[in-house]
Amino acid sequence: MEARCLKAMPVQRIKQMIFALHRITGIGWHAIKRAADGQLWQKDEWSFEYLREIGFNTAQAEKISQASEGWQISNPLPDRNFANYIHALTPFDSQYPQLLQEIAQPPWLIYAVGRLELLHNQAIAIVGTRMPTSYGRQTALKLSQELSGGGLTIVSGLARGIDACAHEAALERPGGTIAVLPTPINVCYPPEHQLLYNKLSVSGLLISETPFGTRLHPGQFHQRNRIIAALSAVTVVVESAQSSGSLITAKHAFEMNKELFAVPGQIQSPKSAGTNELIRTGAARLLSEAKQIFEELSWLRPVRGKMAENGLVSAKSAEQDRWMGLSEEEAGLVQLLQEEPLSRDEIFERLSIPFGHLNILLLNLCIKQKIELQAGSVYRVL
Repeated sequence: MEARCLKAMPVQRIKQMIFALHRITGIGWHAIKRAADGQLWQKDEWSFEYLREIGFNTAQAEKISQASEGWQISNPLPDRNFANYIHALTPFDSQYPQLLQEIAQPPWLIYAVGRLELLHNQAIAIVGTRMPTSYGRQTALKLSQELSGGGLTIVSGLARGIDACAHEAALERPGGTIAVLPTPINVCYPPEHQLLYNKLSVSGLLISETPFGTRLHPGQFHQRNRIIAALSAVTVVVESAQSSGSLITAKHAFEMNKELFAVPGQIQSPKSAGTNELIRTGAARLLSEAKQIFEELSWLRPVRGKMAENGLVSAKSAEQDRWMGLSEEEAGLVQLLQEEPLSRDEIFERLSIPFGHLNILLLNLCIKQKIELQAGSVYRVL
């Protein structure tokens, strides 16, 4: 897509072009790029002749020209009622995740329901077989609970087995969880996960790049898996047979130069053949416990305060990190709030820092994840 090269375009018209093309059956990523390269967004009418001129084949040109009426007011949602809770994000929207911009073929349009802020958290994918053993289920639950408790957002695919365990364990933890769907955003798959789907739509996040009305086919699972890997700094495969779809996610993560871990299993178990092979060939690192992730990946330190609360690092290490990168005034503020949570007015009374400057200090400390603003306008140390 090279969306950064398209920034000079009038944003609203390019978005409307994407909306209009995305809903046409048979018009995929390359076709939309061809339209952008051919500056189709500049044309008020999309004629068959012009579409052929910029490189579309006859069948595509016929489809697009027939469906192009009123494209300038195109809406990505088929029903106005969806607009109340479904977000449609293009690479030109500020909430579109930067990590997706960095892959070879970023989705031109993703639909989202729930907590959009999760798209910008540090995230880790947990994936595995749809038919796990008891060992696999318990491992997925424990890893997801502890990693999300440490502030990482858990990404998975809402599939049966390991995926569902990962979502359930992370749903109410600090890091939260994102489910990437192979189906359109308004369709739950598999159907028996409707309750989990409903929970995620409120307390987590559901996303999909599949157009409304699209029937499920195998290729959508491959597309879904690439997004899971792209959104995650780290991918963990918990239990996987040799032909498991989770190995496709692992392959995407490997090709994207992401960190890849695998949980070892019994050598006699076919459910662990895939994970054991990832470890044997050196494609993935062996993972035995959650805190190993934080110990080996030092750049995950922004969430170390929450990790200490959950016993994933020593309290001493977390205490040392608390003062890193702070000015003398910021350190004094943190030290004050360590004693007890305080409101802005109470801090002002105790430190006599000019009010405007105090606001800047508090904002900086929130951005640095040293403190947080709670209900009632009270600040506390993380």
